[in-house]
Amino acid sequence: MSEIKFDYKSVLPLLPTEPGIYKYFDESDEIIYVGKAKSLKNRISSYFYNYDRNDRKTRRLVQMIRKLEYTVVHSEWDALLLENTLIKELQPKYNILLRDDKTYPYVCVTHERFPRVITTRRIEDKEKGKMYGPYVNAKAMHALLDMFTQLYTIRTCKYNLSEENVEAGKFKVCLEYHIGNCKGPCEGLQAEAEYQKEIDQVHHILKGNISPAKVYFKARMQESAAKMAFEDAHQFKLKLDFLENYQSKATVVNPSINDADVFSIQSDDTAAYVNYLKVVNGTIIRTQTLEVKKKLEETDEEILSIVIFDLRVKYESEAKEIISNINPDIDFKAQITIPQIGDKKKLLEMSLRNVMFYRHEKAERDAIAASGATNKKDRVLIKLKQDLRLVDLPRHIECFDNSNIQGTNPVSAMVCFINGQPSTRDYRHYIPKTVVGPDDFATMREVVFRRYSRLVEEKAELPNLIIIDGGKGQLSAACDALKQVGLYGKIPIIGIAKRLEEIYFPEDNLPIYIDKKSESLKLIQRCRDEAHRFGITHHRNRRSNNFLISSLESAPGIGKTTATKVLKHFKTISNIKSASEEELNTLLGKDKARRIREFLENES
Repeated sequence: MSEIKFDYKSVLPLLPTEPGIYKYFDESDEIIYVGKAKSLKNRISSYFYNYDRNDRKTRRLVQMIRKLEYTVVHSEWDALLLENTLIKELQPKYNILLRDDKTYPYVCVTHERFPRVITTRRIEDKEKGKMYGPYVNAKAMHALLDMFTQLYTIRTCKYNLSEENVEAGKFKVCLEYHIGNCKGPCEGLQAEAEYQKEIDQVHHILKGNISPAKVYFKARMQESAAKMAFEDAHQFKLKLDFLENYQSKATVVNPSINDADVFSIQSDDTAAYVNYLKVVNGTIIRTQTLEVKKKLEETDEEILSIVIFDLRVKYESEAKEIISNINPDIDFKAQITIPQIGDKKKLLEMSLRNVMFYRHEKAERDAIAASGATNKKDRVLIKLKQDLRLVDLPRHIECFDNSNIQGTNPVSAMVCFINGQPSTRDYRHYIPKTVVGPDDFATMREVVFRRYSRLVEEKAELPNLIIIDGGKGQLSAACDALKQVGLYGKIPIIGIAKRLEEIYFPEDNLPIYIDKKSESLKLIQRCRDEAHRFGITHHRNRRSNNFLISSLESAPGIGKTTATKVLKHFKTISNIKSASEEELNTLLGKDKARRIREFLENES
């Protein structure tokens, strides 16, 4: 370690060109910045000889420097390790500090005889066992634990199952044993070697490697079948199917990619946004997106190198390939790939989309916070935007529904929600003009076309989200109409099917399911139910009017045209009965007025 009284004009020529780390101190002898360098002399000199080109915060840092210390190391990798350790320990005010994930849950496989699989949020618990995580998505973690319950018989009790305690008969089997979730190691009913085989499979799966577990269950199935133990073979077959089904739900990239870490970064003047995908055996097993606040005018390369190091250590990644949109120019003991075509390019694009969604979401939150709008309506819209992966906040929603009974009096309804609330003045009814018979798809196609062709013609405001009451068929018909208008792909559109409340997206074969308790799903359901109510009300009115018209047509000498004219003027039969003779004569003439009066008198 070299310590030099600070005088940069005399100090800089004496600096070594080897890799290392450097520390800046202020006048109170407090460390204010720690950095790494391929060449200490070149890197430190850049702060002073490029002084005028530095930003305001960097100029402030330079003005505060009163002393520097440096440490020479063997390689740039060693410099990165040392820098990372010192930043976490000293937390200098001008260094980037990544958010600590200690509040995220971990899965711990304990160091016990007959190990347990538990969850913890305390990284200090690593002395208790092997830690896996952190899991940013707690639902994914619990899905994994549920799978272990289905596949293995791992104990959940906290007993100290030492050989002495088990032999002394200190414990008795519990309900978990009787329902088949445990094989009773507390009473010596399960051999430690057999139990450990299952724990080994748990370790493999937690590392993202499902293949050994599949091989294990397949071998046990074949062994049981060979021994004519077909019931046991069937149980192992069910577990193998369960494991394969779980794997099929994961995001499979391509088995040829094998193990890789994917990092993408985008930045603005104040912060950088980084997404990380951990790929093991062609499957994404971890994902995290984070924001890094800039302390100085750090480049994307500098920020990415810090994030790569931190997350690879945190997630215990030893992947030999790092896929990224920029080259951090650091030796991470792995090959850096910036793909231009192929599956790796698609994987990188997926990571960049995650960054984009994260930035849009944060921008919306910041805008709402800046405006002071923190009410429930805004929270629901933000949640809906997240669940549907929308680019914009869905402040303007329009929902369509068709109504008819056995093909009679078909009508369609469009309701409008602004900021999560009904805007009744924007509601619209539609009577199909081109559809003959009960064709729900053709009706939806017509009314959606009529609605948005008019909005385009009038240059009116378009919605942020369109909801179609129906499944894939109705949604496809609505999409055809948007294509005719030239709005397909410009307005997000979804369909909601009533039976299981599935949400369908255009061109997606499989629906998504939003949590039934989610406020965002309740808003979608409310839009759907309001469109249904509005349509049914109009449908009943039309049926009622048609009944009255048919009744008046029964009068001698009165046709449908005259009956419609009368009903349109007087609205109800009671109004016709109470109308004056002069009013009826003026509307219909003396002869037809007399016929209607006589008919109504006879009917009553």
